[in-house]
Amino acid sequence: MERRTYRGTYARTLGLLLVGGVLLTGCGGGGSTNDSAVDRASGKRGTSEGGQVAPAPAPGASDDGAQNAEDGRQKPVAPDYLSTFALDVDTASYGYARRKLADGELPEAETVRPEEFVNSFRQEYRRPAGNGFSVTVDGARTDTGGGTGAGDWSLVRVGLATRVADEHGERPAAALTFVVDISGSMAEPGRLDLVKKSLSILTDELRDDDSVSLVTFSDEAETLLPMTPLRDHRGKIRDAVDSMEPTDSTNVEAGIRRGYEEAVDGHRQGANNRVVLLSDALANTGETDADAILERIDAARRDYGITLFGVGVGSDYGDALMERLTNKGDGHTTYVADETQARKVFVDQLPAHIELRARDAKAQVAFDPKTVQQFKLIGYEDRKVADEDFRDDSVDGGEIGPGHTVTALYAVRLRDGAAGHVATATVRWLDPKTRAPHERSGSVETGAIDGRLWGGDSGRRLQVAAVAAYFAEDLRGGKLPGQPSLGELADRASELATDTEDSSVRKLATSIVRADGLKGGSGSDGGGQQEGEMD
Repeated sequence: MERRTYRGTYARTLGLLLVGGVLLTGCGGGGSTNDSAVDRASGKRGTSEGGQVAPAPAPGASDDGAQNAEDGRQKPVAPDYLSTFALDVDTASYGYARRKLADGELPEAETVRPEEFVNSFRQEYRRPAGNGFSVTVDGARTDTGGGTGAGDWSLVRVGLATRVADEHGERPAAALTFVVDISGSMAEPGRLDLVKKSLSILTDELRDDDSVSLVTFSDEAETLLPMTPLRDHRGKIRDAVDSMEPTDSTNVEAGIRRGYEEAVDGHRQGANNRVVLLSDALANTGETDADAILERIDAARRDYGITLFGVGVGSDYGDALMERLTNKGDGHTTYVADETQARKVFVDQLPAHIELRARDAKAQVAFDPKTVQQFKLIGYEDRKVADEDFRDDSVDGGEIGPGHTVTALYAVRLRDGAAGHVATATVRWLDPKTRAPHERSGSVETGAIDGRLWGGDSGRRLQVAAVAAYFAEDLRGGKLPGQPSLGELADRASELATDTEDSSVRKLATSIVRADGLKGGSGSDGGGQQEGEMD
């Protein structure tokens, strides 16, 4: 079956809500969860048959607008209370923004993706005992930002986490094909030189039973090293890495196509097979459209399960191309600006995350229209999935590895005097080996999001996530309910860095100060009284 993409239609449904095994009634703290495998043959979901019902009308609403076949009047579209998206663990947008700010420039608004800012910071979600996900749903009142009813807004956090890799446990061997950009633009310091250092670092970190191949590309692609086991060949691999020199133009298509050919030729049954693209992604020769590039190697992706991991470098960086390539290539992307970040990616992350915990993972959050008036998912615009495609396993989701956390933040406006159930979040994924589907859910009540975000009992990690999201929104010219100014955000981040003793939060504070110096300014919340999901 042809796989449809989540960038297609994001249809407004008639507010279909999940019931039965999917919509669970939560307890006061919002910690209720349910875990079930889905029998694809029978269509059963968990242990009970779940139907679909239209949401209860909002207070004051009537059925007077129903379609009248006789007079031709059109039925108004009911507010949508479902939010569906593919999971994403990319962090490149935040890394690139930090690089631009350090160079004294604001990042381009289109390169700022709030979810990648948020997911760049450690959270403290509980981990599942086995494979799959834990689901944590909580939040706090924002209480600031002006506009009518500003105090009615809350920030709701949906947190998903996978089990960390056992430091001394056995993982399957890895077969990694590195596709390295050696075009002329890679001659700039911090590009090819950083890539070479990164690969040398990784050569020391991989196990003897792992294997690597090396492909380079400029105007054409060349295989420098076929799939070679690390055992007794580390010197040979380092020599191949050291031999790379920048030249000519950037034909990303040629590099990826040759890389996948090498990955297929060197494919190891039972191993984790992956293509790793290291590039500034400034394609100027050959095919430059991400979808067309990936279409030509689609069979290799689909038949062999080879995922694509993108590592971006350079002060000028083709963010849109790399993002699209990795989203469509069943992988994720990050960005490195210096040796410290390279060491973090190639020593701390890549070796541990070679193995997958979940394929095609998606999340769906069902808000209760009896308590929720409006909501807005912060970020994830490129990862939205049509609500009705949540359980269509032919629709792409995200690939998630061991120890990953995914955070989705929602600005939520409760109805006046609302109490009770707020939302249920469900994550669905396929087992990486058997492709059997599984789901897990968690819900939240009004009592669990009633504390104040700032100065209240909300956790420090929720506050860090809020600062990162608000910072990203400011950089791309947006304004969320309760969003502080950049100066206020810098102060919040500095306090949090001290409280958490987290150097990454200190760097966040520094980046906000730099942005404030370059930009500054604030906007208004707007307000508005519409219902359902906000654009």
